[in-house]
Amino acid sequence: MPGADIITRFAPSPTGYLHLGHIFSALEARRFADAHQGEMRLRIEDIDHTRCRDEYRAAIPEDLEFMGIRIDGPVITQSARMEDYRKALLELQERELIYPCYLSRAELDGLLSAPHQPPVNTDILIDPALKADRVARGDAPAWRLRMDAVRSCVGDIHFHDIRLGDQPVDLAGIGDAVIARKDIGTSYHLAVVLDDAAQGVTVVTRGADLLPSTPLHRLLGVLLNLPETRWLHHPLVADSKGRRLAKREDALAVRQLRASGMSRGDILNLLNEQPMLEADARTPGQI
Repeated sequence: MPGADIITRFAPSPTGYLHLGHIFSALEARRFADAHQGEMRLRIEDIDHTRCRDEYRAAIPEDLEFMGIRIDGPVITQSARMEDYRKALLELQERELIYPCYLSRAELDGLLSAPHQPPVNTDILIDPALKADRVARGDAPAWRLRMDAVRSCVGDIHFHDIRLGDQPVDLAGIGDAVIARKDIGTSYHLAVVLDDAAQGVTVVTRGADLLPSTPLHRLLGVLLNLPETRWLHHPLVADSKGRRLAKREDALAVRQLRASGMSRGDILNLLNEQPMLEADARTPGQI
């Protein structure tokens, strides 16, 4: 359906087999697209090469097909888009909106937990001699947003969640977030914002656990002059103890359920029986 006004997406990471929570997310994206005569995209989020495995990647389209969840358009993988992430990072570097950080997470945690008031930018926490030593030996840095510079060039912004309505972005509440990890050259935050734009996504459908990341994602979209999207943060499938379903729950993986002889209808019935963790939705919003 070329030119669809509503384009949703399902973006799993191949770090385990799809479980019932993934199927619920894919169904939410498919249902919302169908309700508005739109399309649904599939993206494989495989930038974390330390955890992704080929067998999990291959199983994703197979399990979606078994569950009758149709995908529109080409499937993209993040590992094939590293040059796009590099170009966006270079743009932010040239505008001096990001800076290299040579401190480890453990080192930063120790410095930021000190009793004195921490500075705005974490790059001035590092001892100059230590930084020079790490630069000299060729250590790759992480790249962080320089939020004092960002705040000076960005006005009031907000994002629209279809369940929650318009939400203001508190720029003061966003720290110097890592937007490129030293080991992979990008981050989840930078990659997903660029990927959604590349796929023409107009409604970002994803779990309510990612709602806290949305202000940062909206900010990155503004900084990179990307088309504005809306968001739909849906409830999460919970386990028997009321916790968000995780990939360690192999018994609820579609691959395992299929192997046990369950049909598509059986799996959907099982999904309907699972407890849910509701998103903080007051009233349904309007697109």
